[in-house]
Amino acid sequence: MRITRVTTGDGDGGDTGLGGGQKVAKDSLRIESLGGIDELNALIGLALSGGLAADVGEELRAVQNDLFDLGADLALREEDKPASGACGIETGQVERLERGIDALGEELGPLEEFILPGGSPGAAILHLARTVCRRAERAVVALSKEEATGRRVIPYLNRLSDLLFMLARRQNRAEGHEEVFWKKSGSPPDVDQ
Repeated sequence: MRITRVTTGDGDGGDTGLGGGQKVAKDSLRIESLGGIDELNALIGLALSGGLAADVGEELRAVQNDLFDLGADLALREEDKPASGACGIETGQVERLERGIDALGEELGPLEEFILPGGSPGAAILHLARTVCRRAERAVVALSKEEATGRRVIPYLNRLSDLLFMLARRQNRAEGHEEVFWKKSGSPPDVDQ
């Protein structure tokens, strides 16, 4: 694909084109879903710009490419996808996320308490990316109730939010930040003795 001009004016009336050429309103669930994916990818780019542990950055660069595949998946209605296959999320991409989650779980160990988002700047951005991912997933779920979507889109987003949580934990460990555990209201404060 070659983009020769960014500004076209075609969307000035409040609609935009899908990959199959159909015009849809810019506030449609499909465009809301695509916007969430775009926002998530930009937020991951922000996390990468701040310098992350090498393994965290490597995983996130693969995720950024996946999110373009996912956007292509959503930009074409299911009935417009060629039988030969169009860009989209494949089973292997979902499985790669699952393997990453499992490996990080073994490295970091189980959680016995809820942790608060935060820690290092990179980890905090990854926690924010996780929440944006969940919002994008909710938009796609809403879309899927009205129109067919790629069958691996929702599983990918579901796994990705888990992976982002684990990568935030990994980033905090890489930078020597202790996880901060949630304290239920009314719990006595920790006192150094």
